[in-house]
Amino acid sequence: MPRSACAAQARPAAAVLRPRGLHDLRRGHVEVVPAGVSAQALHYRAEDLLIVSGLPGSGKSTLMRRCIRAPLVDSQQVREEYAARLPGWLPYFVYRPLVRAAHYRRLRRAVLAGGPLAVHDCGTLPWVRRWLGRAAARQGRRVHLIVLDASADEARGGQRARGQRVSAYAFARHRESARRLRGRLAGTGEPPAGCASAVVLDRAGARAVREIVFVAS
Repeated sequence: MPRSACAAQARPAAAVLRPRGLHDLRRGHVEVVPAGVSAQALHYRAEDLLIVSGLPGSGKSTLMRRCIRAPLVDSQQVREEYAARLPGWLPYFVYRPLVRAAHYRRLRRAVLAGGPLAVHDCGTLPWVRRWLGRAAARQGRRVHLIVLDASADEARGGQRARGQRVSAYAFARHRESARRLRGRLAGTGEPPAGCASAVVLDRAGARAVREIVFVAS
């Protein structure tokens, strides 16, 4: 056999995962891909809607901007746009209502426009996921969820790395929402109601992902 063919066989395969149901890809949990293969690509149907959820600083925006080949609606991007226009000494909580209002306006327009879409979800407002599920169902689209499961220390480190800080009160709300979501996933072994799939990633698993794409079914 030619050496090039042997080398190709020796290299780890790049797994393409087409999520359906619950996939827990954290270390120490049951793998849904063959041994020696990492889930480097997540493929969804072209018309579907993807929600990326996790603690502030868990790496949601980083994963979305690095991997997703589709329109994005990211509240972090809206915040950065406002921060660039406003004085640096102005605390975020002062203009947070403006950021949220602008984010939800963009989100509504993007959902109603149809087509593939990835959405940043802060996790503390369950009604947002419920509204997304209802809107997608009316359009005949499926909703999928990616959960970035980071510890509190990892998330705080992520906040420091990007030069931002979430208040203790707000961070506690995020942690409680994340705890409830993890509990529902563990208790049922299924995605949340209204979601066709849920993929749970730790930070190592998120780093292994190379692309998240929406392809024709």
